[in-house]
Amino acid sequence: MIKKFKFINIFLLLIFISKTAYSLEPNIFVQSTVNRASQILSSDISKSDKIEKLKIIATDTVDIKGIGFYTLGKFRKELNDAEKKEYTKLFREYFLKSFSSRLAEYTNPKIDVQSQEKLNDKYTIVSSVLVATDTRPEIKIQWRVYTKDPDRPLIRDLIIEGLSLARTQKEEFSSIIQSSDGDIQSLFSSLKKFINN
Repeated sequence: MIKKFKFINIFLLLIFISKTAYSLEPNIFVQSTVNRASQILSSDISKSDKIEKLKIIATDTVDIKGIGFYTLGKFRKELNDAEKKEYTKLFREYFLKSFSSRLAEYTNPKIDVQSQEKLNDKYTIVSSVLVATDTRPEIKIQWRVYTKDPDRPLIRDLIIEGLSLARTQKEEFSSIIQSSDGDIQSLFSSLKKFINN
C-alpha cells in the first residue's frame, strides 16, 4: 500500500490556482495558489464538490506527468511504450486522489511568500512559510516551479523543512519495485489498489 508521508497534507493546500494567474511571476503564482486554495476550502460547498474543483485546478497547474516520470527514476528506461502510457494514467489518478481526498481537513491556511530565486530558465525556487498557530509551529516551504514556458508555470515539487516530496515519492516507488525483484508491475498493482480503495 502506498505510504502516507509526513507533511503531505500541507502540500495539498498549496498546489491549486486558477488559470488566470499563469502570466504572473513565480512568487505571485505561489501566493495566488494559496489564496485560491483557501477560498475553495472555506466555501460552503460539500466535501465532494471541493475535491472535484481542486482536481480540475490541479490538473491545470501541476506537472503531474513530469512528477510521475521523475518518481520512477532509473526504472523509467525499462518501460515500453504501452507501460509508459499505463503508468501515466495510473499516476495521474493516484496523484489526484491522494491529494484532493484530504483537503477537507484544512481551512484558510496562512502562507506568506518571502522570496524567489531563479535557478535557470527552467526553474525558480519560491520560498514561503506556513504561519504558526497555537497548535502548529511555523513551517518553511519551498516551491520548485517549472518556468520553461513563462506564460504557464507548473509546480514540479514542494520542499517542506528540507524534505522534497517528489524525492520521497521516488524513494518509495523504488522500494516497492526493488522488493519485487525489479518487477514494475508490483508498482502498478500498488497504485491500482490505492486508486480502487
